[in-house]
Amino acid sequence: MSTKTITITLEAYKRLRSKKASNESFTDIILKLTRKKDTLAYIRSMKPSIELADNIEKAMRKTRKEKLREIQL
Repeated sequence: MSTKTITITLEAYKRLRSKKASNESFTDIILKLTRKKDTLAYIRSMKPSIELADNIEKAMRKTRKEKLREIQL
């Protein structure tokens, strides 16, 4: 595997290190943090939250109320 050296601030390094488990490499954690997000899987992994449920319902109601506009292509 090829490697590349990067420069980051001390603050960025500390934040990255805080996300890293003892058995993970920095490469592992960078790949995990930058992978494509699956929003539904993320929400399912969270503890139940009344606040989150309320916000989702508000967003759904707002989306349903919005009118679609016609565009010319």
